[in-house]
Order: sequence, then structure tokens, then C-alpha cells
Amino acid sequence: MKTTLVPRLGRNVSLVGLGCWQLGGDWGDVDEDRSQAILHAAADAGTTFFDTADVYGDGRSEKSIGIFLKDREASGEIVVATKMGRRANPHVEEAYTLDNFRRWTDRSRENLGVDTLDLVQLHCPPSEVMHKPQTFDDLRTLVQEGRVASWGVSVETCQDAIDVLGEPDVASIQIILNIFRRKPLERVTGMAAEAGAAIIARVPLASGLLSGKYDASTTFAADDHRTYNRDGSAFDVGETFAGVPFEVGVEAAKKVAALTPEGWTTAQLALAWIGATGVATMIPGARNPEQAVLNAQAGSLTHIDDATLAELAAIYNNDIRQHVHSRW
Repeated sequence: MKTTLVPRLGRNVSLVGLGCWQLGGDWGDVDEDRSQAILHAAADAGTTFFDTADVYGDGRSEKSIGIFLKDREASGEIVVATKMGRRANPHVEEAYTLDNFRRWTDRSRENLGVDTLDLVQLHCPPSEVMHKPQTFDDLRTLVQEGRVASWGVSVETCQDAIDVLGEPDVASIQIILNIFRRKPLERVTGMAAEAGAAIIARVPLASGLLSGKYDASTTFAADDHRTYNRDGSAFDVGETFAGVPFEVGVEAAKKVAALTPEGWTTAQLALAWIGATGVATMIPGARNPEQAVLNAQAGSLTHIDDATLAELAAIYNNDIRQHVHSRW
């Protein structure tokens, strides 16, 4: 597994991390035994970066990771990133206050069983939050108080990322980046590198589309966001299938699958593509230990030939770009 030093975190992270949204819900039910099996399988395969949030299962995902951390307490390599802000109801700019930051991070520290959070990220806040200097002063206060070691942001749009990159101590920008969502390569990744901020690529498999396993008849559980958020009625539609209409994505993913090198899975091709863009890490989820291991193995896949890269670009430009590029 390749690793990358995140300068403002002062830690190395695995190129392929593990996204832990599914451990809390919104992807169908995952029981605790399976959650632990997934976490340990990922770590055994070389994964050292685990991403969660306080709202994933109302803390269930964080608590699962807390159990996992106790079991692997001898390892100092593991980095856990969590997120805060989406607990606010309503989710509005005024909720992003120092008092709430303290309450939210105290709850996450308790859930995870740690004194100091490795990395806390604002969880897709309203854009106005990124325009307020007080927001970042408050995050720095959390660092000074020892509640968090570093801070970053998870964003919906490229412009939100750009707005934050002017802060001299932002450790990371988490943004949707995959074969079907390429705009950050044009607008964000270069600026982040110049600013010294790490890029965390989220939704790297477009909610599973880029596994190449879905067809037009594929269905998901009623409590799975791939069922109830296709129209963006629960949260930003870009979080589900990366904002690509399902039927469009299925057909485009078939073309991606046809380009998969021998011995690779289509998901590994999609992850290897991201790995070649210069990100610090990416956070695919996993529904079982086997998926966690296969995803981690993509962190050692290093070469996609130029012809394949050109064909992947053509799929984006011809089939996907019109649906997503102008929106985020």
C-alpha cells in the first residue's frame, strides 16, 4: 500500500482509506460483527486512514471505530478522521458556533474513545460558513484546547474548496472525485497542492456504480440512500451516484468495465485512476471484508496505460460531463 505524508496532520496515511458511512446506516443494515470484520480486514490489508462522521447512524459508526481502536491499540499508525456539523437541525450557518463545535467534538471523542481527534472536518456546511473568519478561529481554538489535532473541510462544490484554501492551516479538503466527477482536477487539486492541503477523495466509486456490477434492474433497500436520495430529497443529490442519473451511470459504467485490465476488478481500476491524480487518500466504503481487502489492494496498483486513460476521458466527456460538470 502506498502512503502519503499529510504535512499539517504530521502523519502518513494509506492511499486507499476506508469510508465508514455504511457502518452507521444509509446503505442497508450492517451489524456490529460485520462492521468489526470490515474494519479489521481493511487494517490487515494496509489501510491506515478511516473516515467517519458524528451523524453516521447517530454516532454508531464512530462507536464501532472506537471498539476497533481498542482492539488495535498497539498500532500507532491508524488515523481517524471524523466530521461535524450535520447534527445541526436545521442545518444552517448560525449553527456553526464554538459552543456547538465543543459539544460535537466532545461527543465524537467519547464515541471514539480518544482524548484528541486526529482530524475533524466541517461536514458539507452551508457555503456562508466558509466565508466567516470566525469559523476558522473557532477551529483553531479546538486545536489549542487539545480537542482536535488538525482540521479540514468536506465540501460539495469546487468553489467551497477554493474558498477554504486561503486558510494557512487547513489540513485537508474532502471532495467528490472519481472517473465520473473530474471537475476538482481542473479547479482544486493544483491549488490544494500549492497551499499544502491534502485532498481526500470521497465517493470514489460513485456509490458503487464504478464497481461495474449494477444494471438497470438493480434495486437497493428502502433505507439505502441509493433508493431514497436519487432526487436529492434527503441531502445533496451529488452524494448519491456522484450526481449521475442512475440509468446513465449504469451504461457508462459498462463501458468503464470493458476497459478493466486483466486481473483487476473494475472498482480497482476506478480507485487506481484516482490514485494517479495526486490525492493523499481516498475513502471507498465496503459492505464486507472481501470488498475492503480488494479496495486496499488498489493502493498498490500503479499503472493505467495512456490508451485506457484516453478512453475513460472520452466516456466522461461524451456520457457524463453534461450531467455533473456545471453543478459542483
